[in-house]
Amino acid sequence: MKLQKTIKGEGQVAGKGLFGGQDVQVIFKPAPEDTGVVFVRTDLRDPVRIKAIVPNITGQDRKTTLGNGKVHINTVEHCLAALAALEIDNIIIEVTGPELPAADTSAAEYFALLKQIGLRDQTPQIRTFVITEPLFVVQGDASIYALPGARDRLEISYDLDYPQEPAIGRQMYACELTPEVFEENLAAARTFLLESEAKQLQARGIGKHISARDLLVINAEGPIKNRYRFPNECVRHKMVDLIGDLSLSGRRIYGRILARKSGHALNQAMAKKIFDAALRMDRIEQFGTDAILDIRRIQKILPHRYPFLLVDKIIQIDGDTRIVGVKNVTFNELFFQGHFPGTPIMPGVLIVEAMAQVSGLLFAQRLEHTGKLAVLLSMDGVKLRKAVVPGDQLVLSAETIRLRRRTAHCKCMAHVDGVTAAEAEIKFMLIDDEKV
Repeated sequence: MKLQKTIKGEGQVAGKGLFGGQDVQVIFKPAPEDTGVVFVRTDLRDPVRIKAIVPNITGQDRKTTLGNGKVHINTVEHCLAALAALEIDNIIIEVTGPELPAADTSAAEYFALLKQIGLRDQTPQIRTFVITEPLFVVQGDASIYALPGARDRLEISYDLDYPQEPAIGRQMYACELTPEVFEENLAAARTFLLESEAKQLQARGIGKHISARDLLVINAEGPIKNRYRFPNECVRHKMVDLIGDLSLSGRRIYGRILARKSGHALNQAMAKKIFDAALRMDRIEQFGTDAILDIRRIQKILPHRYPFLLVDKIIQIDGDTRIVGVKNVTFNELFFQGHFPGTPIMPGVLIVEAMAQVSGLLFAQRLEHTGKLAVLLSMDGVKLRKAVVPGDQLVLSAETIRLRRRTAHCKCMAHVDGVTAAEAEIKFMLIDDEKV
């Protein structure tokens, strides 16, 4: 049984951000159990908390950015990697600016400080994700695979390949992630850029405060005005970034991770896959189904009943911006008796109605305590592209276009096996519930 951990006391670091160059101070503080990793922007009139978790990812342009509304914290990956390596579950990180200090562009300073502060166990058990079935993300020749392996540790392999850059070439590194391995082999690996990339960034006014002595700027001959700390320092730093980004899943991950040429965007895509898979496992354990909303909870929200309730479960909700639901189509549906007896096809108007019901569940989150109900107002751009027949699983999605005090507008799609069956833009009027 592994217990959650926080730090024993407080500690701080200071410096300039890698990209923005602003002076910033960071204070690490212990946090109560089940807090998670939370950044707090204390430079604002009203401090803003930003939890280091997948839904708060807002950017990945050469760095990982987290946000809460219009407030952001940039370049968090090295700090997160040190926290993950030390198995720190709960911590408050107060920051006086929009970007964490870069130090020597590695994770070493963060790791050394946190280790020096020391750790203490807390009462609850850790939240884990044991990889039991393969997950993967692929973009061109870059990929990450999460595969079953040991159920009590994480093994990582990274394959970096720069065939046009002889000073880097192909580098591979593999290890089991432990505090000792991270400290000795990964923490000191620094950020690297090709000389052409560094010139492009500085031409845009980014990173003008740093030089080739502060990080690895690499040309055909190797590092400019610098030297490698490891012969394969580039792949080791890529692994540090990967560890930091995957920690945004909010779980300790056990199994095997195989990465090839991945960057922050792909790392974060895998973190989201793990985050979603972990939530699905939680729902199955708690409710006996993978649904975020099962039919019992749907009936508490929607007024529809048999034979007109056309959503079986909700499998994804992203705030009040997007929702995904499922309708399993069987031959026992009442409408197949007359549409058509010899060639059963689900009426297009009912597919549109199913999309509208999923949209209603999306807006119901915002309307739950307002006394209002979403009632269909209009439909535009309705297209029926594929016949839906018995045995099909209709995957219904709705994305918010506009949500105002009296109206709501969303884009809806229906798919079968990844093929578009129908689409429409639907508008709702938000009216008082008692007037219905």
